[in-house]
Amino acid sequence: MARAPFSQLPFSQVPLQPRLPHPYFAAEVRTVDVTSDFGRGAAKVVVAGDAARPPLLLIHGFMTTSYSWRYVLAPLGQHYRLYAPDLIGTGGSATLDGDYHPDRVAQWIGALMDALQITGCPVIGNSMGGYLAMRLALQRPTAMRRLVNLHSPGVRTGRNTLLKWALRLVPGWQRLLRRIVRANPHKWVHRNVHYYDETLKSQEEHAQYGDPLATDAGFDGFCHYLVETMHPDAMDAFEQQLATTTFPIPLQLVYAARDPMVPPEIGARLHQLVPAAELVRLDAASHFAHVDATEAFLGAALPFLQQGAR
Repeated sequence: MARAPFSQLPFSQVPLQPRLPHPYFAAEVRTVDVTSDFGRGAAKVVVAGDAARPPLLLIHGFMTTSYSWRYVLAPLGQHYRLYAPDLIGTGGSATLDGDYHPDRVAQWIGALMDALQITGCPVIGNSMGGYLAMRLALQRPTAMRRLVNLHSPGVRTGRNTLLKWALRLVPGWQRLLRRIVRANPHKWVHRNVHYYDETLKSQEEHAQYGDPLATDAGFDGFCHYLVETMHPDAMDAFEQQLATTTFPIPLQLVYAARDPMVPPEIGARLHQLVPAAELVRLDAASHFAHVDATEAFLGAALPFLQQGAR
């Protein structure tokens, strides 16, 4: 029986394996040394697609990893050599000390592109990954040729302002959050990752996103992103920069009509700030349209990426 959009399966009924197959675990995995403002650390990078094709970088979002791109590796790989890293402090990449201000994490992404020798390639960023990619384009316009931003944050909302004050006013919040998350990291992921079609979830996915949270390094990285990268004051500065600067590269904004995670209105606001951008609305999709609306997402993203291709 069909489920209503965003209607979660009971955790106990989530299947072991995803109902749709994917090639993620068959892809090449590289360990790349990255030297950035954080110092030197290893990054996990999944590499897929035709080696004779031009490169395309895929940047995942908050609380996910390169596994997020599992359903687009095959179709995108027919057109591009794909590079899908785990961001610093996530998945199989090192968690390094320091402030994870979004500009510093964006600089890390640029350093990774240099290490992979793909600087100047097009980029797709989902959620926080799209926000970070926009910040990298502003600080270093030659880092990428064009950008698809799939349902990113980037503008202050009531939710992240409330979170800012809650973390400031609640003593010992990190110990409390650690206790909550580590009580069952897989269940935490199940409750906080939302799909238009929730039957796409699996215990395999829970493990990919939840197992890192069970480690000290993975949980520390999660907290860095929650508190520092997603800080509303940094978003205010970003919004002001967009309001006073011409965005330096072609930009496509892809937003679902509904999303429990990031309000779709943020896409409209970013479009106001970057009026030259192309704004695409997807109906039967979520924040993760590359997972639950793959054909519709690629139908919008591929023509944009291929405009002016070298």
